[in-house]
Amino acid sequence: MHIPDGLVPPLWCGLGYAVSGGLLWGACRRLQRATVDTLAIVPRLALLTAAFFTASAVYIPVPPASVHPLFLGSLGVLLGEGAMIAVVVGLFLQAVMFGHGGLTTLGLNALIMGIPALLAAAVFRGVWHRCPPRGRSLLGFLLGSGAVLLAVFLFSAVVVLSLPATLDQQREWLAITAIVIAHLPLAILEGVVTASLLVFLAKVKPEFLSQGLSFSRENSPYPTANPR
Repeated sequence: MHIPDGLVPPLWCGLGYAVSGGLLWGACRRLQRATVDTLAIVPRLALLTAAFFTASAVYIPVPPASVHPLFLGSLGVLLGEGAMIAVVVGLFLQAVMFGHGGLTTLGLNALIMGIPALLAAAVFRGVWHRCPPRGRSLLGFLLGSGAVLLAVFLFSAVVVLSLPATLDQQREWLAITAIVIAHLPLAILEGVVTASLLVFLAKVKPEFLSQGLSFSRENSPYPTANPR
């Protein structure tokens, strides 16, 4: 689910780079100004970026298409604003190494993947501590599946709005419908994965889920080391 080079007008590509670049700059500035231990932030960011990148190589056949895991809900929950960094780096490596997407459309693809992750982070941050223990599994499921569905919607919207009049509109709509249907099982699967991840971390490492990854000491999911 990547927009390739040449599918959308150059203006759209420029706008995609401008908006995603602004979000990326903001995330990097927050990381630079972080009051928590940067050595505690970077390993998690690197690990989840690698997971997001590697997931693109795992294809799941769902006739008449194939899909691969996205983990956008999990990225948002565990990285917060830092999810945008993971998405941009992962998509760049996917485009260069595997030919997934394109370099001119990297900004648009980053928005398609990054916006759901950032929204998942915002919802998680606002709801997690108010959510009763029995409802946390449902919250995780909604975050995981909702992020996938939103990414599919954004991808479909960009493709539909950029279709040239010379193409067979009916055939293109059928192709987009097939892509949407193929991602429904993935949305359910990622909802279950995100829910299981939240329940597991809440039991064994609850500080990881305190506020997602907001780069400040008072909201950090990481415990502060006691100086000796």
